[in-house]
Amino acid sequence: MRTVVPRDGRRRILLSTVSSDSHTWNLVFLQLLLEEMGNEVVNLGPCVPDQLLIDSVRRIRPDAVVISTVNGHGRLDGARMIRALRADAVAGDTPVIIGGKLGITGGTGDNAAQELVEAGFDAVFTDSADPSLVSRLLGSLPGGTPQPALSLQAERSAEARPEPHRATEGRSL
Repeated sequence: MRTVVPRDGRRRILLSTVSSDSHTWNLVFLQLLLEEMGNEVVNLGPCVPDQLLIDSVRRIRPDAVVISTVNGHGRLDGARMIRALRADAVAGDTPVIIGGKLGITGGTGDNAAQELVEAGFDAVFTDSADPSLVSRLLGSLPGGTPQPALSLQAERSAEARPEPHRATEGRSL
């Protein structure tokens, strides 16, 4: 069991995929992006079973969980995972974000995103969302004070891309 060292003022992010997603390149990219934003990242790797994710949230106590999905099973696996996490007395209040390819058929992004918000995610990024928007969302969380890694060019391109779907009731981000 890994012992998590005390924080040094940075926000702690737990990073994972849904249980059926074996892709790792997305996790490497997201870890580097989140670290560049000034966050401490604990990367659980691919194919993480729901219970292992919940146990890790209980043990690590992250400021937020970021779930990446590339295989298109985010809609199903993500909904099951978030319901289990929200039912946990200790881990259930942790802010959780999911993003990537949510379904295996075209045109399911907005519907799938709304379903995932309703299932309990605090924010859902479809595969067309700008990853730099993650910085803004994480900046609204309590915890450490990461430095934004956005350039003027990233700010301009973010304006043209859709905002993530966000939960409007219940937990506040």
